[in-house]
Amino acid sequence: MAERVELWWARRQFSKGTAVPYPVGTYRDAWAAYPALIRQYHPDLNAGITLTQIPPAADVLLCWQCDAGHLFAATPDEQRHRPGRQRRRSAWCPECAQLAAPAPVRAPEAPRPMKRVRRVCDKTPHLAVGEPFVSRCAPAPASAVEARMRADLFARMSLEPGFTAVRLARPFFDHVEAWPDLVLSELRIAVEYDTIGRHGLEHVGRREQADRRKDRLLREAGWEVVRIRTGKLEALGPHDLRISAWGRGSADVLIEAFRLIRGPLLVDAYAR
Repeated sequence: MAERVELWWARRQFSKGTAVPYPVGTYRDAWAAYPALIRQYHPDLNAGITLTQIPPAADVLLCWQCDAGHLFAATPDEQRHRPGRQRRRSAWCPECAQLAAPAPVRAPEAPRPMKRVRRVCDKTPHLAVGEPFVSRCAPAPASAVEARMRADLFARMSLEPGFTAVRLARPFFDHVEAWPDLVLSELRIAVEYDTIGRHGLEHVGRREQADRRKDRLLREAGWEVVRIRTGKLEALGPHDLRISAWGRGSADVLIEAFRLIRGPLLVDAYAR
């Protein structure tokens, strides 16, 4: 392990039994090949010991001063084995070398686009969670089958047919309301009619995930959901019905599902 020059010199004095173990000029020829090191070495920074008194292979820490005035410590071996022996002056000093080759400046990162804050529609009336109402934003019925389902059901039950939405506790996309295909306020049951559509993309994949989220929000609001799943669509909830298509007896099957949810006493009270 390299030691300070004073300690190294004291050990040499003890081992050789003399006050000057290496006379001035002893290693002059050995250092002659390193003029840059001779210029950077100063005896007054190294206990008055000249460079010609130090063997080039000595494991001793010496103080060096570059042409720019920077002081640094290094062993003779570290200085001698720098590539090229006489590199430009800045390369002989660690501080100058760092200044000569500064760290690359990174281009400033482009600001990340701010996430768009989804705004919630302010047209939803301020009602208690779970209250049904006529929404100004609810879309018109999407298919003739939904209109037929509505007509068949209300022909068998005396229910209020005008509601189109249910107030939610949390937003569902841009609204704090849900728009089931049928809103049965007296039973607090929402009915959905699901098909895969003309291109087989409806109510599958991400749209199925949206259906599940909608059902959870309705149940949080105190409603139950009955989905009529047609074709190869699997049931999503405990009360969903799987049928091939809406037919003559489908309304009776749906009303029976209502009885299982709310009980026959309540449901039959609205039967025509």
